[in-house]
Amino acid sequence: MEAADLDTAFAGRRVVRGTTMRMTLHAVHPDDYPALRDAIEPTMYATHLDGRFTPPGLTVEAGQALVEGLMAFTAEPRTVQEMKDWLEPRLGGLPAAGVWAVLRSYTPMVRVPTGGPWSFTTRVSCVASSPRPTLDLNASAEALGVLTRRYLQAFGPATVADVAQFALVQQARVKKVLRAMDGEVEQLEGPDGRPLWDLRDASRPPEDTPAPPRLMAMWDNTLLAHTARDRLLPPAYRKLVIRANGDVLPTLLVDGHVAGVWRPTDSGIEAAPFHPLPDETWDALATEAKALVTWLADRDPHPYRRYDRWWHKLPDLKTMLLPG
Repeated sequence: MEAADLDTAFAGRRVVRGTTMRMTLHAVHPDDYPALRDAIEPTMYATHLDGRFTPPGLTVEAGQALVEGLMAFTAEPRTVQEMKDWLEPRLGGLPAAGVWAVLRSYTPMVRVPTGGPWSFTTRVSCVASSPRPTLDLNASAEALGVLTRRYLQAFGPATVADVAQFALVQQARVKKVLRAMDGEVEQLEGPDGRPLWDLRDASRPPEDTPAPPRLMAMWDNTLLAHTARDRLLPPAYRKLVIRANGDVLPTLLVDGHVAGVWRPTDSGIEAAPFHPLPDETWDALATEAKALVTWLADRDPHPYRRYDRWWHKLPDLKTMLLPG
């Protein structure tokens, strides 16, 4: 895919950006977004409207009314300031910052492209994902089935805990969904004897299939898809890659395992291996870097610049510049 193709897809709402798995922003197919968002509704409800993120004084009933009102207001695109202006006269003495933090995260809205090198800028604008009169806490089982199916298509075989952790939902809900998918999924035995689940028609390449060197993106879902991070990320390197506040640095993937980190610079890709790599691996990574630098050139050669603080906190590692 060319970079411009993604811009076109966002502009035409063939890809949308909104809060889904793990209560974080993801870019997904618009047909999937309602289900992916509804699947985490119980988690969102328990943390935002009736839990640790709920601001003092905000009752569940008041929160639901504000969410439904905001959904009606954002039937057409609205800027953050317009949404705050809508909210202000409806607060009734509630803390504005706390209520807004809940509403912007909890309300099923998607981002409206505002231009810029990645289709979006800091000038956030949102629109309601779909009209729905109420937020049904009990309507998420079918939605979780969609999420589980999409997860297994991408990351199966996997344990129940893997699916639950990836989506941030209760394991009991995942077990119930998998039982309901009987005939569509099958259970396998993992290397440690634990049961794994996968789609019956899934393609599973042989274990000796080569894994070519790759530059993995920041927060790449591949590294976060399973509870056992050591599938790809050796324990000795975990604290170097997954930082204290949850940032997951861009990584070098060699033979299917994390072997270092990297960052874009104005001169190319700066790579820092955690252990020595053979020349042929560096050659393959250089090819990857050249393609990436070319792809970034017309939009933002250094998209991770704001995270350079983590790079400077890493141990003294030998670096290699992979020019574009």
